Amino acid sequence: MSNHRIAKTFDHGKAFIGFITVGDPTLEKTEEFITLMERAGADLIELGIPFSDPIAEGPVIQRANIRALSQGATTDKIFDMVARVRKKVQVPLVFLTYVNPIFTYGIDRFCARCQEAGIDGLIIPDLPFEENGEVRPIAEKYDVDVISLIAPTSEQRIGQIAREASGFIYTVSSLGVTGVRSEITTDLQSMIRVIRENTSTPAAVGFGISEPEQAESISAYADGVIVGSAIVKMIEANGEAAGPVIEEYVRKMKAACMKNNNDLKR
Repeated sequence: MSNHRIAKTFDHGKAFIGFITVGDPTLEKTEEFITLMERAGADLIELGIPFSDPIAEGPVIQRANIRALSQGATTDKIFDMVARVRKKVQVPLVFLTYVNPIFTYGIDRFCARCQEAGIDGLIIPDLPFEENGEVRPIAEKYDVDVISLIAPTSEQRIGQIAREASGFIYTVSSLGVTGVRSEITTDLQSMIRVIRENTSTPAAVGFGISEPEQAESISAYADGVIVGSAIVKMIEANGEAAGPVIEEYVRKMKAACMKNNNDLKR
């Protein structure tokens, strides 16, 4: 059973999912950016909890983590900010966090606070599918989806992971760390086909997407497009003044995804 807000994300066509690091440049600005992204058409927003050793991230998001931590972003302050912004936005909010901050905080306490604050799901890049049994049942108790990642390396496991997925599936477009790529060569269409053969859970594609043309071509066969580094780069370049730049970019990317709405597959 998927979280109700996430389940609705893909009801109205191809989804645009944006990522920002919480606390970069400040927690107040993160709150503002979330409201702007929703207004511009983001269907779901991923919020990165800053962590000192983010192994799946490229240099852009690593630097964002450092900026956020240096501004004093703590897990408690992040929960407080989410609780405030949740009163203003309806968009599903999903934490992207590594295992360490969850375990340090306490799994049950962390998931309970997710529910209280209005967090709908968790993406945990360093939690292998085979080991998510410690987190998933507790998260489910608090109506929080643990989002499965399916990478190009896991071909044999795609079906198995897809069958047990909840919320949506984060389909990793390329090997290695996050970042902006001009070309995506992974055979995504085959991955999406295998996913669809095994589940009705929507599949969104992320890692390396930055241009409207990429969003349009990928949303032709995927249920959604995820963009992180490109937005974080805008925050790095514009700091506290990044709001209007982010809003315009999200609007453009959502419009590119919408071009495929007459091609809905579910």
